[in-house]
Amino acid sequence: MTTIAILELTLTAEGVAQAPAILTETLEATRSFEGNLGCEVLFDNADEQHVSIVERWQSVENDDAYRAFRATPEGASRLGSIVADRKLTLYTVRDDI
Repeated sequence: MTTIAILELTLTAEGVAQAPAILTETLEATRSFEGNLGCEVLFDNADEQHVSIVERWQSVENDDAYRAFRATPEGASRLGSIVADRKLTLYTVRDDI
């Protein structure tokens, strides 16, 4: 089943200006990872430090593999350098409803 991952980020004040470049760099690897069906980046109109990333995955296993990859030295990105807080929520798409 398709899995949707929503990563909500609170950027540091210093990280706001760097966010577009770092997100572009980070999401290049995300979009090319096996099982990724696409990503969208949402910038909050009312709060420049609030950014959400919506990722579509073929399965929860693909998402799990991606998260494991990001936890390795090879998969680490610069995103952590501009993030003050983060929250990840996973959803399953129900095609039967």
